[in-house]
Amino acid sequence: MTILTISLFPFLLLIAAACVSFCHGNSNVLCIGSERDALLKLKNDLIDPSNRLSSWVKGGDCCEWNDVVCHNTTGHVTQLLLSPPDGRQSYGRSALGGKINPSLLELHHLNWLDLSNNDFRSIQIPEFLGLLGSLTYLNLSQTLFLGAIPRNIGNLSQLQYLDLGGNYFSEEVKSLQWVSGLSSLRYLDLSGVHLGKATDWLQVTISNLPSLLELHLSGCYLEGPIPDYFGNMSFLKVVDLSFNSLNSSIPISLYSLNHLQSLGLTGNYLQGEISNAIGNLSSLTHLELSYNELQGKVPASLGDVCKLKDIDLSSNGIEQDVSEILQSLSKCGLESLESLSMADNQLSGHLTHKLGQFKILAYLYLAKNNISGPIPLSIGELSSLKVFDVSENQLNGTLPPNFGKLANLETLDIWKNKLNGPLPPSFGQLKNLEVVNIGKNKMEGDVSETHFSNLTKLSTLSASENKLRFEPNTSWIPPFQCEMILLSHWHLGPKFPHWLKFQKKLFSLDLSHAGIADVVPTWFLNLSTQFQMLNLSSNQLTGGIPYLTVGNIVDLSSNRFSGPLPRLLSNQFYDAFPDPFFSLSRNLFSGSLSEFVCNSSVTSMSVLHIDTNLLSGEIPDCWNRWKKLGILNLGNNNLTGRIPSLGDASLQMLNLRNNSMFGELPSTLRSCRDLVLLDLSENHFSGRIPAWICDKLSNLMVLSLRSNNFVGHIPHKICALQSLQILDLGHNDISGAIPKCLRNLSAMAIKEKQSEHYYEGVTFYSNTETIHFLMSASLVLKGREDLYSTTLGLVTSIDLSANSFTGQIPKEVGTLIGLLSLNLSRNLLTGNIPDSIGDLKLIESLDLSMNHLHGGIPSSFSNLNFLNHFNVSYNNLTGQIPTATQLQSFENSSFMGNHLCGPPVSKSCSTKGVPTDASKNGENSGRSKVNGFYVSMVVGFVMGFWGVVAPLFFIRSWRHAYYGKLEHIGNKVYVFWATKCI
Repeated sequence: MTILTISLFPFLLLIAAACVSFCHGNSNVLCIGSERDALLKLKNDLIDPSNRLSSWVKGGDCCEWNDVVCHNTTGHVTQLLLSPPDGRQSYGRSALGGKINPSLLELHHLNWLDLSNNDFRSIQIPEFLGLLGSLTYLNLSQTLFLGAIPRNIGNLSQLQYLDLGGNYFSEEVKSLQWVSGLSSLRYLDLSGVHLGKATDWLQVTISNLPSLLELHLSGCYLEGPIPDYFGNMSFLKVVDLSFNSLNSSIPISLYSLNHLQSLGLTGNYLQGEISNAIGNLSSLTHLELSYNELQGKVPASLGDVCKLKDIDLSSNGIEQDVSEILQSLSKCGLESLESLSMADNQLSGHLTHKLGQFKILAYLYLAKNNISGPIPLSIGELSSLKVFDVSENQLNGTLPPNFGKLANLETLDIWKNKLNGPLPPSFGQLKNLEVVNIGKNKMEGDVSETHFSNLTKLSTLSASENKLRFEPNTSWIPPFQCEMILLSHWHLGPKFPHWLKFQKKLFSLDLSHAGIADVVPTWFLNLSTQFQMLNLSSNQLTGGIPYLTVGNIVDLSSNRFSGPLPRLLSNQFYDAFPDPFFSLSRNLFSGSLSEFVCNSSVTSMSVLHIDTNLLSGEIPDCWNRWKKLGILNLGNNNLTGRIPSLGDASLQMLNLRNNSMFGELPSTLRSCRDLVLLDLSENHFSGRIPAWICDKLSNLMVLSLRSNNFVGHIPHKICALQSLQILDLGHNDISGAIPKCLRNLSAMAIKEKQSEHYYEGVTFYSNTETIHFLMSASLVLKGREDLYSTTLGLVTSIDLSANSFTGQIPKEVGTLIGLLSLNLSRNLLTGNIPDSIGDLKLIESLDLSMNHLHGGIPSSFSNLNFLNHFNVSYNNLTGQIPTATQLQSFENSSFMGNHLCGPPVSKSCSTKGVPTDASKNGENSGRSKVNGFYVSMVVGFVMGFWGVVAPLFFIRSWRHAYYGKLEHIGNKVYVFWATKCI
């Protein structure tokens, strides 16, 4: 926070009163002609866009001119008050610019020069200002001066007030020795001046500025410890060293500045505890120590500083019971403390009834702590309270019924606690309430029109993720004009809320998960022209949307909208945020994409989700108009054709999964060099996997080409994808060996997973919050398909299943120690399972089923303690399943179709690790084969012999015929050989 100029405020009031007297006290006094001419020369070199100096005309009385003050007796110009009336907000409107004419040197009696909050960004501070020897007041703050600070400003020995803060000085100041000449200086502000190398900054101010009361060195790049001899400046009333890089503890000497009224050390790296000596700062009214690394407790002696109005200790590491702090401050601060900020610490305990005793407390910030218990009933006694922020704690119970007594309350922030119950009826009495943030609690019950009856100033109503019900009368007209209404997870339906029709200033609206089952009325579509953010997702909205005005964020996903995609129009916020997020996912939109993309008046898009609809036809070839498109999700539709050219789009995510697209992957995808996620699964793409994917898309973290018609081998260059965490090539017809170079996939070879922010997604900024949309992907892991988003960066997976891979599983797979899922099932793999797979100690899913693997399950599998999905069925594996491992928790189906033994399969093992029934069957089979051989010989001999001999022996006619035939054959053979020999 900015330190107020406390000590000089009465002095400045006196000067201002004198100004009025000098200007108007003697109307007969005319200005000096030479000084009038000097002012006209000054005007001629100034740029005056708002014509502020219109009264500065030739021949006029310069003492009557705007922003000029003359002495009431001599007529000499003594003051130039050229700061714009609207202060810092003046840039481009009433701010002066141009050059500063040296004619100022002709104003010999000029003692007050204020050029603050103007726009001199093209020039440096003129050297001649150091020659204005009569100056006692010089304010050049927020004027955007460039270059260096003229050293001769140190010649202005009468100067009491010097403010050079908030400029764009490019030169580092190596020494502040020039300040030593300003011996009369009471106020010094060099905020924003680079003093990192000016190690003498404190010595100069201590030794040479004996009258200094205020020292402002905010954002000056100061480093190292706060010098211990700071305490020698006992006369100081204001010290502002905020937003530097000071990294020591707070020196004890600083606590000896008993005249100190304001101490600002915000935004440094201060460490240690706050000393009990802080109780010595008896004059202190403002204490700002936020955004440091302070620890320990707030000393009880702080309660002895009875003039304290503002305490800011937020964003430190203070660990203490909040009731102890309130007890200490109640010693003498009940009638003085106006603001207490201790947000983002480690406070615990409960808010006690003591809170209600701080009668003039106006600002209470206790957000981001661990405070529990209910909000005490005594809070109703804080009649001066304007801001009550206890968001992101563990508060429970209901809101006190006397909340309506806080008549001055402007901001109520209880977001993200555990508060329950209904909204108290007295809520409607908070007539000054402007901002309400009660979201992410467990509040429930009915909200009526009475709860809003007197909230005429309400501008922000943020109450999402409660279970409140609000169904006002259809004729109800709200008494407020909100800019933001966030009522996600309220019950507002089934009818579309008619009362929104009267919100003419609304720019942010979230009615997601609100139980609305209706058609979006036409008046609402017209209202959308003013929206920066619109979220109607996860309702039951129906009908068509002919047109829609796009601001920064539009989310209509998960409804039942039908018909063609709406025609997109841009509104005022589109110009401010020209790269919107747009989601129509999970609806019933049908038809073509061409009109939506190619003929839209929206010329830029950052995120486009139209997945899970009924879109058909080809993807149009007109994406060049959306060059900043980062996320394109068209998955789960009926799109056909080939992938068109996506131009020079800055795509990080492309999802075309589950469509009917075909053809080879186009070389135009090479231009999408920023792709992190590419999902083309479940289509009809064909051909080989192009090697350029590995060369041109080197940032890929997710590559899914699952369930297509790809053939050929895996290109070895795929191993060069150093960021690849998910590789899914399953269900294609890819052949050849699994590349050994997979060991080079370094993102899978480390145990530390990328955090979710590595999938950067897209960030959108609104007036009150930052919204980050992460990338998401549908992955098939552990035999089922799930959508991963926030945990996507934690997943590592390889799926090569249902292809035609041959050869052995490369042992190099075992080097991918960060792998969580490996699926090589339904291939033609042979050989043994590599022992190295046992090194994948983090693996949760392993599927090697339906291959031709043989040998045993490696004993190294006993290291796989995280396995929850495992399948090696239908191979030729033998031997005993390793015992005392995770493997015994799986069902028999994970091992069937093999020759394995031991739990969990039913077959037990012999002492040699062979299934016992197989062993017995083997021995009996061997014996039976030997015995069967001899038996068959005997039976064959007997049957053959007796089958022929027995009939001849017992039947005479057969016997005579048999031997007669043999004799006939013998005679023929004899005649044949006899004739051959003759």
